[in-house]
Amino acid sequence: MPELPEVETVRRGLVPAMEGAVIASAQVNRPDLRWPFPENMAARLTGQRVTALRRRSKYILADLSGGESLLIHLGMSGRMTVSGDPLGQFHHDHPTPQKHDHVVFDMDNGARITFNDPRRFGAMDLMDTAAADTHPLLAKLGPEPLGNAFDESYLADALKTRNTPIKSALLDQRIVAGLGNIYVCEALYRAGISPKRRARNISRARAAALVPIIRDVLRDAIRAGGSSLRDFRQADGELGYFQHSFDVYDREGQPCRTPGCTNTIHRIVQSGRSSFYCPSCQR
Repeated sequence: MPELPEVETVRRGLVPAMEGAVIASAQVNRPDLRWPFPENMAARLTGQRVTALRRRSKYILADLSGGESLLIHLGMSGRMTVSGDPLGQFHHDHPTPQKHDHVVFDMDNGARITFNDPRRFGAMDLMDTAAADTHPLLAKLGPEPLGNAFDESYLADALKTRNTPIKSALLDQRIVAGLGNIYVCEALYRAGISPKRRARNISRARAAALVPIIRDVLRDAIRAGGSSLRDFRQADGELGYFQHSFDVYDREGQPCRTPGCTNTIHRIVQSGRSSFYCPSCQR
């Protein structure tokens, strides 16, 4: 499942092709993905100008001139690619349509945006822009980890009553939106905190120190173009490269990268997900 850096990378890749442009035509090639598409989606999108392209947690939101917003969730294998060359920065013509090209947007600037999803765990929905925060997928989300509301005092207060492992607490989208398994593992390693430690047992000072570390991990991944785990691609089709910089994720049995540490990276399973950490450096 793409995490915040991957979704943000896709959003940034789509901005030059979509933001400010009109959807000249929308093509919807099946009735549903993970859930049914909204009624008359193609007709409701056609002729609409994309006034803003933003991200909330792991969702892309395209605000439209008619007062609705298109919510896009990539799911496990969803890809959004741009073809055509409206601004001279995409390097391929419109490709031959593929079997799993479920939604296609032709923009008035010559760009084509294709949503391809072989496993069909992605989703799209339309909602009133003014009421977007009340959408069932968005209503209970916590603050954005790169936003001002996610600060040291907020995280320390949010953790002090949680009796779950810190790994589980940081994955709780009600506490902080957009964090996933990969980047929580990486942030906890940089912070020297074991994923097994109970959230409420972490001191306020250590909890506060997690905030800039989480932001640094996410920003590093965004700068590197996101992680290309299996199906992820940037909007222009290029792979992301942050996976080459993982300190612990998917490195079970490999040497810890902390200078002077002689231990190896361990893997445990927490709530059905793999946690990677160094038992010597993370306490």
